[in-house]
Amino acid sequence: MIWLLVGMALWFGSHLFKRLAPEMRSQMSDQGAKGLVSLASFSGIALMVIGYRGWDAPELWSPPAFLTSVNNLFMLLAVYLLVASSTKPALARKVRHPMLECVKVWALAHLLVNGDLASVVLFGGLLLWSVASMLLINRAEPEWRRPGPSSAANEAKTLVLTAAIVFVIGYVHNWLGYWPFG
Repeated sequence: MIWLLVGMALWFGSHLFKRLAPEMRSQMSDQGAKGLVSLASFSGIALMVIGYRGWDAPELWSPPAFLTSVNNLFMLLAVYLLVASSTKPALARKVRHPMLECVKVWALAHLLVNGDLASVVLFGGLLLWSVASMLLINRAEPEWRRPGPSSAANEAKTLVLTAAIVFVIGYVHNWLGYWPFG
């Protein structure tokens, strides 16, 4: 459990550093700050994985089987939002923070199908982090410049990338011993 919490603290700290300590961040070189954030983020992910996989957490509830299908639909949306953060399809004109929205949907999807305490801590914590990040960004930067219009080719590219990434995620989950498709 401790490694999961330390990993989450590193993730939260590295991602909220710019918003919560802007003076300290501005005193660092851009390269130094990015290096520190990257190191803390990757270390946080590694510790979250170690802590999550190593914690024999108690079951809080047993999710019904139909939630696997709901999870898969949410994951499709989450991956689409992730891809949309870089390809800027038409949806990007309506969603200000597609990557943070991706984390919210991803976390909610995983909370639906995992009823153990480790999942509540990990996915619930990352859900809270994504909401807090959006609020802090919106407060610091209230103006939002919407991206320009998207082309049909860009929309198609977004869908193809989404399908490919969902396939890879499914394969990796299966390789790790978690069949994600019910």
